[in-house]
Amino acid sequence: MTADEPAPTVAEMLRANEANWDARAPVHARSDFYGLDGSRAPADWFAPFEWDDLGDLHGRDVLHLMCHLGTDTLAFAERGAARTVGLDFSAASVTGARRIAAAAGREVEFVRADVHKAPEALAGRRFDVVYTGKGALCYLPDLAAWAGVVRALLRPGGVLYLAEFHPLLNSLGPAGDPGEVPELLLRHDYLAGRGPVRKDSPYTYTDGPPLTGALTSYEWRHGLGDVVTALAGAGLAVDLLRETDLLPWPRFAAMERDPASGWWRLPATRPAVPLLFALRATPVPGAVRGA
Repeated sequence: MTADEPAPTVAEMLRANEANWDARAPVHARSDFYGLDGSRAPADWFAPFEWDDLGDLHGRDVLHLMCHLGTDTLAFAERGAARTVGLDFSAASVTGARRIAAAAGREVEFVRADVHKAPEALAGRRFDVVYTGKGALCYLPDLAAWAGVVRALLRPGGVLYLAEFHPLLNSLGPAGDPGEVPELLLRHDYLAGRGPVRKDSPYTYTDGPPLTGALTSYEWRHGLGDVVTALAGAGLAVDLLRETDLLPWPRFAAMERDPASGWWRLPATRPAVPLLFALRATPVPGAVRGA
């Protein structure tokens, strides 16, 4: 964007993100990263503590918001959920997710819709568990609006479970001389307030060929306080908040595989800092959004 070019509206930024994820989907589906050749199981995308926090899923209806290809969505069906639904705004992602679920022999429903319009797209259905995260919140411009959507999607006694990259992780970046193991420094904002971050790149977080179009995407920063405050404002009570130094893949070159979980963490010679957080929240009976 040039200096004299008008700034895009939020609606335009969201449309750019949708186009960007449509372009990503076929690249991701063919990547080694997602392991659709059978090298990665759906459960590989979950830390063990997530299943402990969620409890028994048998007989429960689960909704996975912003599910992309649905590779991890299938894990809910595998663990006995009565009904599993994935929702994503990318048509290419939803098409891929349906194909992946059919190949795996799993009865999972996938719905194409912007997360802000999920209650309408799901025709007012409500769920026992709403799950989201691992790269979802940064694409939301307004957490208060998102939290209100989540509240509308939950049954009384239902549970929101959010497992998301920690805002500190998004603030860290490598620095150092070429050929050396880089040090991690604070290189990006932790706090919101300075507007979205525009990214223009032909490459995503996976292996595979470059994108052939729709290279621009926008991300919003949200601190941990922003997340909790948005949920409280929507009438949701947080009863669990975890911070962990584990990640499902090696974000930085120095990371080592944890033998117990199969996930990745920085070596013991580096400071122990939170890289991912998990949060569980439930609707407060009688609470009114914004009260």
